[in-house]
Amino acid sequence: MKLWAGRFSKEVDAGVNDFNSSISFDQRMVRQDILGSMAHAAMLGSTGIIEKAEADKICDGLQKLLEDIGSGKLAIDGTAEDIHTFIEAELTKLIGDAGKRLHTARSRNDQVALDVRMYLKDEITEITALVEKLIKALLAQAIQHTETVMCGYTHLQRAQPITFAHHLMAYVQMLLRDLTRLQNAYKSTNVLPLGSGALAGTTYPLNRALVAERLGFDDISHNSLDGVSDRDFVVELASAISIIMMHLSRFSEEIILWCSWEFKYIELDDAFATGSSIMPQKKNPDIAELVRGKTGRVYGDLMTLLAMMKSLPLAYNKDMQEDKEAIFDACDTVKLCLKTFTPMIETMTVLKENMRAAAAKGFINATDCADYLTKKGMPFRDAYKAVGSLVAYCIQSGKTLETLTLEEYKAISGTFEADVYEAVSLETCVKGRAVPGGPAPEQVKAEIERAKEILKQFEGSTK
Repeated sequence: MKLWAGRFSKEVDAGVNDFNSSISFDQRMVRQDILGSMAHAAMLGSTGIIEKAEADKICDGLQKLLEDIGSGKLAIDGTAEDIHTFIEAELTKLIGDAGKRLHTARSRNDQVALDVRMYLKDEITEITALVEKLIKALLAQAIQHTETVMCGYTHLQRAQPITFAHHLMAYVQMLLRDLTRLQNAYKSTNVLPLGSGALAGTTYPLNRALVAERLGFDDISHNSLDGVSDRDFVVELASAISIIMMHLSRFSEEIILWCSWEFKYIELDDAFATGSSIMPQKKNPDIAELVRGKTGRVYGDLMTLLAMMKSLPLAYNKDMQEDKEAIFDACDTVKLCLKTFTPMIETMTVLKENMRAAAAKGFINATDCADYLTKKGMPFRDAYKAVGSLVAYCIQSGKTLETLTLEEYKAISGTFEADVYEAVSLETCVKGRAVPGGPAPEQVKAEIERAKEILKQFEGSTK
């Protein structure tokens, strides 16, 4: 029987029933629904709204349902309208009329809002732990490659020398910001809506603070209309997840490039690549490609939520049922990607020699060569032109700035001396960029230690 059946004189059309039902996706909140109901029942008993004995009976019954569902003894009925209706019906079947008192001083509107918040708190905690694990994997790789010279790129053109560790640490910074966003999303989610009723609260003397404390919420909602119709926290989480996926997608794009024979900077472990059905030589970076593809899917989830909410009047509207599938999919997708992406990073082989060779051929020390001339008194524009001429000569003769003879240098400018070779050494170029945040090995090592300390501050912050 529907919770609202008394108002209607005939059964709802079967097609409408299916259209209206949410049990297929909201059943994943069964644990949160039962725990929230137990806290509500305990509060009803402690305030005298219902008899203490009945409240205890309700809590015992709900605990039994939680255990039976967890063990598989009780299967969730896929024909039920939603998980909330199913649990209340099963409770009443188990303990009798006392079960019908559970919904006292509660609407399905604030009950749903509670379940979603409880569920997403758990999801944020899990996603946070996965991001932390990826950061640790990147730090472990960075520690090994503070001296590994590679090209830094702009416009995907070889630009200036950096280290592989410096490149990895850029992603660490992105992911640390992601942790901040997840932490903020958790704070927004950690507000108890129960007690808002359908939209206008209730005449019963609820102890909302007691329920909040029992369920681990930091605060209660302070406007009943907003309490049942707020989905900002869902959109905020979807946004944070979308940005995580953006970062994973950018990194995936580079991994795809680096695996190609044109770059060959890294090689993925065989366990994290696939082959071709027709070309036996192929080793494809499918994981990275799928992460890149699934990013668009998560963006779609965010757009779904924003579009759903943009024109809704206060308070609750059935449109809001659409929030769950979108945010559930976003959570599922980012977790799946993180769980696969991290071991791929942990097991990849870095081909240092190829990185160094590409850096040498890219004239990425040209700026340092120009700086060498300016430090000897030549105006920068003249130095820039002289080094441009050197690069053009190197391209024609198949040489690099490191392999030119001193006579070839002097043919362009007499300012060049033997110390130019030290100035244009890629290792010198990297070590010379020792400003805070730069690629010099000592600076990168300092940033690795700093990231470790920041990571410690996040651990456990969403529990």
